[in-house]
Amino acid sequence: RGAGLETSLPVFDKIRKELDIPVLTDVHNIDQCSVVSDHVDIIQIPAFLARQTDLIVAAAKTSKIVNIKKGQFMNPNSMKFAVDKVKDSGNDKVLITERGNMFGYQDLVVDFRGIPKMKEYAPVILDVTHSLQQPNQPSGVTGGHPELIETIAKAGIASGVDGLFIETHPSPKNAKSDGKNMLPLDQLEILLVKLLKIKSAI
Repeated sequence: RGAGLETSLPVFDKIRKELDIPVLTDVHNIDQCSVVSDHVDIIQIPAFLARQTDLIVAAAKTSKIVNIKKGQFMNPNSMKFAVDKVKDSGNDKVLITERGNMFGYQDLVVDFRGIPKMKEYAPVILDVTHSLQQPNQPSGVTGGHPELIETIAKAGIASGVDGLFIETHPSPKNAKSDGKNMLPLDQLEILLVKLLKIKSAI
């Protein structure tokens, strides 16, 4: 998807080498797991694939960190079984990412009661921007509520999440994907400073 696997792998290598930061990517089928494992630090299971046992096991067997995004259709308690699939494969490096639950039509809601429950199974990351998506709009383009990014992020820190995922772009309206729910890049540092203050207070 997007640039494609062959084009993406050298980009992952360049980011890891030049910026010296961990790289994460989604996988969508079993064969991709072994291919990307030499080029990334974290293999991510997309939310709609969070119950696909064979994919989760294949990711786990690479010995990389496996980040499982909670399906929009899943109860927090059910993430125990997804985490167990990783651990039963001999890999205890697993994360859960909360990204909201489907609520009515074309809307997502984060239920912060699920954060402490999922922390019993694995560290929990809050996907702030995807949690604010409004999928399947009549225009065919996913909508969102970027004005609520700060609110959701603050609530996530207060509820004890172990990390945040925030999509940002210098010009969200020109982003190739998910621009409707991105944080403008020039607002990121201001938000992070606020979040660190909340983190230190609790």
